[in-house]
Amino acid sequence: MNAGRLKDGRQRSVVSMVTMFLLALLWTLPTLGLLVTSFRTRDAAATSGWWEALWKGGWTADNYARVFEQADLGNAFLNGVAVAVPATIIPIMFAAFAAYAFTFMDFKGKDVLFIIIVAVMVVPIQVAFQPLLDLLGPRGLGISGQYLAVWLLHTGFGMPLAIYVLRNYMASLPYSVVESARIDGCSNFQIFWKLIAPMAMPAMAAFATLQFLWVWNDLLIAKLFLSNDNTTVIVKLQQLLGTQGQGAELLTAGAFISMVLPMIVFFTLQNFLVRGMTSGAVKG
Repeated sequence: MNAGRLKDGRQRSVVSMVTMFLLALLWTLPTLGLLVTSFRTRDAAATSGWWEALWKGGWTADNYARVFEQADLGNAFLNGVAVAVPATIIPIMFAAFAAYAFTFMDFKGKDVLFIIIVAVMVVPIQVAFQPLLDLLGPRGLGISGQYLAVWLLHTGFGMPLAIYVLRNYMASLPYSVVESARIDGCSNFQIFWKLIAPMAMPAMAAFATLQFLWVWNDLLIAKLFLSNDNTTVIVKLQQLLGTQGQGAELLTAGAFISMVLPMIVFFTLQNFLVRGMTSGAVKG
């Protein structure tokens, strides 16, 4: 296929090709700089830019070894996985059921309840932390410092947007399919699992990608509601940098390590992400 043509046969604009290349280059440069700096000594990184590394030297691989020894980043990495995976699956599972109900079921107060859920998205999560600390702390449920507390928080904070996105996606699906299934005697549970869930998989996978990235990169909730023994890799990275700037040479190595899993998830699910975000944008 001609590199200058799109799949539908249209000629690709030279301006668009140059623009995409420049945008990709600008997007990649910070990551490249982070990678180069992570292999440089503290003095070399402080006295010269990363783009000067080829002729000024200062290379070392000790940063990666020290970051695992001093910051216990290996356990923190596993803790991050233990937090992010359930905190991604649980809200999407409940939000999918709720989105199905809002789309294909009739019940009293449906529109008002949906408006309330959408309105919750504009409330900053920071204003809820003090009541939640009391609720989940020793004076409440006593689960603060455990994975369960963080799972519940990310589920609560992530569900409004998940319900909104999945409901809008399901509204674009053919309602006649649901009606036909009901005529054949299928229950709502059967309709959801056998028809709606497979058709809504692009939207669910797209939101799962974003939810995983949000949870993985979260600092505030993990810092407040997890103990130092089971805290995540992002909190460990924040602790690497001392008040006087000590540990700066380890921060870049740790940051690049923390990027590995999100990059794998993103590139694995990128096709679903694009399909989920663009479905319904063009009407046939």
